[in-house]
Amino acid sequence: MKTRLTRMLGIQHPIVLPGMTYIAVPSLVAAVCNAGGLGILASGALSPEECRAAIREIRRLTDKPFGVGCSLMLPGAAECAKVALEEQVPVINVSMGKGEWVIEGVKAYGGKVIATISNEKHARSAIDSGVDGLIVTGHEAAAHGGKVTSMVLIPAVRDMTDLPIIAAGGFADGRGLVAALSLGADAVAMGTRFASSKESPVHADTKQLILDKEAEETIFSSNFDTFPCRVMRTPGGRRYTARKLSPPVAIGRSLAAARELNTPLTALAKDAMGQGLVGAVKVAYFGAATLAMRKAIHEGNHVDGVQLIGQSQGLVHDVASVAEIVDRVMSQARTVVSNVSGLINAAD
Repeated sequence: MKTRLTRMLGIQHPIVLPGMTYIAVPSLVAAVCNAGGLGILASGALSPEECRAAIREIRRLTDKPFGVGCSLMLPGAAECAKVALEEQVPVINVSMGKGEWVIEGVKAYGGKVIATISNEKHARSAIDSGVDGLIVTGHEAAAHGGKVTSMVLIPAVRDMTDLPIIAAGGFADGRGLVAALSLGADAVAMGTRFASSKESPVHADTKQLILDKEAEETIFSSNFDTFPCRVMRTPGGRRYTARKLSPPVAIGRSLAAARELNTPLTALAKDAMGQGLVGAVKVAYFGAATLAMRKAIHEGNHVDGVQLIGQSQGLVHDVASVAEIVDRVMSQARTVVSNVSGLINAAD
């Protein structure tokens, strides 16, 4: 299947692994790339040295195009972006911040920049900045989706640009891929589906929860990390979204997370304050959320942990390999296209 995105990146299938923190690790990224899609490494929890090692590990595991995700508002993100530029990564995915300097650096070696957006205003800003493509994140998505559903947001952004669009939020199978293409997208990002794959580093108990949960069993709240965020409805998810943390508690938890991750506190404080006072507080809330995410992802602890998850958990029914998932999606997509064509032809 050829789309604007597959042609631009030289990949086989219009399927993307988004850069989910603690989940989009080198082995999973490479598995998606080897299956014909695009894998995006999550750099948010990595030091510059770890980011460089991860990039080189991906290159050891695959010779296919891959990406690195950089949430520019977070501490250390700029340093990881610089590493990705030095390593001449084929695709850099920017979010949460102005990335003109990243765009300039990527274009210097012929790479591509894809911006993640969740509303039309941010889409316009990203388009004007000169990016090569967009990940358009609808309300159904895990973590920081927007207020508008994918069904409406994707065609709204398509009306603004001819750039390749990757649809995120609510996509987990071939039916979703065909729907996204019909709305004007050129690929789908399937975070929740790949998080529950065999190659995913997510704890087995958490994968089982994804299988067990229905689509409606999520919580969408800004209390977790100050941004509207979708998490799994669990004891931990309910507790962490019940009320907003006070700044002192958020800062305390953020420092605890930094110590656990062996992040130098001086560098962390300097990077956070570089965001200004409001930005620094937001960074503290992100840090406070980090430990809860790790407990759910790595330990399967959903009393003290929180799992970011999309509504598409209701479409996940087994733990399959990445290759199996991609094959199923493409096979189902072909069947759906054939069935719909038959309906249209019959109507004529």
